[in-house]
Amino acid sequence: MELRKINEYTWEIPKSGNMRVPAIIYTSAKLLDVIKHDLTLQQAKNVACLRGIQRTAYVMPDAHQGYGFPIGGVATFDMDEGIISPGGVGYDINCGVRLLRTGYSEKDIHEKRKELLTEIFKEVPAGVGKGGITRLSRHVLAEVCVKGAEWAIENGYGIKEDLIRTEEYGRMKGADPGCLSSRAIERGVPQLGTLGAGNHFLEIQKVSQIYDHQVANAFGINSEGQILVMIHCGSRGLGHQVASDYIRSMENKFGTGGLPDRELINAPIRSGLGQQYYKSMCAAVNYAFANRQMIAHWVRNVFAKVLGSSEGMDQVYDVCHNVAKFEKHRINGQLEQVCIHRKGATRSFGPGREEIPDVYRSVGQPVIIPGSMGTASYILAGTQEAERLSFGSTAHGAGRVMSRHEARRRFRGERIKQELERKGIELESTSWKGVAEEAAQAYKDVDEVVRVSHEVGIGKLVARVVPVGVMKG
Repeated sequence: MELRKINEYTWEIPKSGNMRVPAIIYTSAKLLDVIKHDLTLQQAKNVACLRGIQRTAYVMPDAHQGYGFPIGGVATFDMDEGIISPGGVGYDINCGVRLLRTGYSEKDIHEKRKELLTEIFKEVPAGVGKGGITRLSRHVLAEVCVKGAEWAIENGYGIKEDLIRTEEYGRMKGADPGCLSSRAIERGVPQLGTLGAGNHFLEIQKVSQIYDHQVANAFGINSEGQILVMIHCGSRGLGHQVASDYIRSMENKFGTGGLPDRELINAPIRSGLGQQYYKSMCAAVNYAFANRQMIAHWVRNVFAKVLGSSEGMDQVYDVCHNVAKFEKHRINGQLEQVCIHRKGATRSFGPGREEIPDVYRSVGQPVIIPGSMGTASYILAGTQEAERLSFGSTAHGAGRVMSRHEARRRFRGERIKQELERKGIELESTSWKGVAEEAAQAYKDVDEVVRVSHEVGIGKLVARVVPVGVMKG
């Protein structure tokens, strides 16, 4: 495969064969060495072959091999000629990150950090297949899937101001729970308000460095040592089932003929099945927004219980990672509505975009990039340059470099806990196996991922945060 270096952080797979557009990879030499050993580059090339793809297939700095599309892949499609693909969204629909700021400093919570984490662990269910505190009827679940975070707030979980600081204001309006299968509903009913397992986590963090004080202040991040809370989870079994259902339905209806990889199964955007998938995906997106809204509410309650107050625990932002959306972008100099797939990628809109809430419109949207367990995470700001370079997208995390099986073989959860404790980081988890799977060594260097995003211009560094307490499923 030909891979042409454009500059220090940009590589291109030139258009060839059945490719309709080139593929652009934003990475460094260090990160590129990793993805050369899996199928990331081949998958990017495959995506560039899909009908109606516009401009370029993009690969973010944290990319690794995924289902069909690489994780860290961004692709945009013409509304009339293009496709929508479950593999371009991912199984964990609207896996995303919510960040809360607090008025507390590290000194304020130092003696209470273990108690805080223990109480959060009691309040927020976590783990594979774990049931939620709130068991719903199918009728109520349908309402959740339509209203998203609005449903949670109407039912006492959080405050209306949270919606302003949530991507899509906590609700994608295309949702139709009538397009969900009985199995998807069955899986969603018991899991609302749960963290899940795998790479999902809840962290109590402290600000370790501020790079841009003006933007940080706009985000409510005021000083080093300030305590934040980061929540990373998605649509649980409901979203996974939506992906499974529509991959099967699309394959049955359209087959895989002409595709470079059967995992790229898709439907025309305007087809009946394409629209059904989109409506189901929106329902799963809204479920995930409600899920994170509820967890954030319980976290505030714990801070109030343990520290005496949750005042000042405002939401910074909530961002989606796995989603397809209809957005306006410049195609051949013209502003056009397109269908953009961000799989393991974060929206990174710069100042002025109408989708950004008024409170952030002058500085760009907050971009939240979590690290691996025990490492730093980052807050960036979206840029206007990102809209030109990546359809307003950047990385979503560290990105795996090792399979979960290999991580379990190499690492022991108990030892990882001891190592974290030596660093002053508390850990609560439902499973030692799960801790081993999420060892920091199983992931790329998030510092390098974020450095590349900043240097390319697809996200501007605002602040670095490090964990004080970690909760894993």
